[in-house]
Amino acid sequence: MRHLKSGTKISRTSSHFKSLMKNLAIALIERETINTTLVKAKELRRFIEPLITRAKTDTVFNRRFVFSKLNNDAAVGKLFKDVATKSQDRKGGYLRIIKSGYRKGDNALLAYVELVDK
Repeated sequence: MRHLKSGTKISRTSSHFKSLMKNLAIALIERETINTTLVKAKELRRFIEPLITRAKTDTVFNRRFVFSKLNNDAAVGKLFKDVATKSQDRKGGYLRIIKSGYRKGDNALLAYVELVDK
C-alpha cells in the first residue's frame, strides 16, 4: 500500500531518483535555468526549495546538510552566496516552472525551470 507516500517515482529506483534530483539541482544552481520534463520539474521543486530555505541562514550545520544532499562544493557555495542572498526576503516559491511544449521523440511535456530571483 502507498498510504502517505507523496511524490512520484518516475519509474526509477530510489538511488537513481536521488542522483537524478541531485544532478538537476546542481545544474539549476549553476545555470539558473534548465529545460526538463514537467514531471521532473515538479519533483525538483520538492527537492530544492527546502535546500534554498536552509541556505538563507548560513551556519556550518546548514552547509553540511546541503552538501550531504548535493555533494558539490561549487554548487553549495553558489547556493549560499548568490541564490540565498537574492531570495532572502522571499518566504517560499523560489522556482518558476514554465511549460514549453512537447518533446519531438516521445511527446513528453517539457518545461523550463528557473530561479525567480535570478
